[in-house]
Order: sequence, then C-alpha cells, then structure tokens
Amino acid sequence: MSINSVTIVGRCGRDPEAKYFESGTQVAQFSVATNRYNQDEPDWHQVKVWGKQAQVAVDYLKKGNLVGITGRLEYESWTDKTTGEKRSKAVVVADRIQLLTPKSEAGGSSRASSTGEPDDSEAW
Repeated sequence: MSINSVTIVGRCGRDPEAKYFESGTQVAQFSVATNRYNQDEPDWHQVKVWGKQAQVAVDYLKKGNLVGITGRLEYESWTDKTTGEKRSKAVVVADRIQLLTPKSEAGGSSRASSTGEPDDSEAW
C-alpha cells in the first residue's frame, strides 16, 4: 500500500486561471509559494484543482492570499516542442483548498464576506 498525500500552506503566486471543458468540467491552475525554515527563497508549487473547488479558487483566491491545500502529488511529462527533450514537473492536485487570508487583508474577497458563510480560516 502506498500513500500519496500533500498538505501545503503558502501564498498564492498568481490569480488562478480557469479552463472549461465541453462536458461542463472546469479546472483551475495557480502557483503557491511556501517558505522553509532558514531559507530566503520560497519553494514554488504548481496547483491544479477540479470541479466546484476550481470555481471557488477562481472566485475568491487572489495573488498574495494565504491558502491551505490538501491533495496528492502527480507528475506531468511532455516533450519540449523546441528542443525535443523530455520534460516533467510535479503538480499538486488539490482535493481541498482553504482560504486563510483574514477578511481585513483580503479586501472583502474572502468567501465568508461574500456568501455569509462562517469564516473557518481558524481551522488551520
């Protein structure tokens, strides 16, 4: 048995970009920066999220917001069209995203302020 589980908490590096498919499925992609202890430069993680969570990401997550991600690690591979070299990258496929930026910092863009739902950001 193997376990593939990833949990990261960091700052969104760019606004999520959405793609929509004819089937109605949607996917959002964005990057998250995390800091390791005693390291000046952040580690960057590519994140992909599907379905309703993708819509939440697009609607409420903005560059600089603090976000918690739980999901699994996948590797995408392709052949570079310019060089012909095989390339790959790790992608965190999110099962759950949690908006952690306080409403006061988010400029009113947090989920709680726009839907009236309770702010559960303290859960982290």
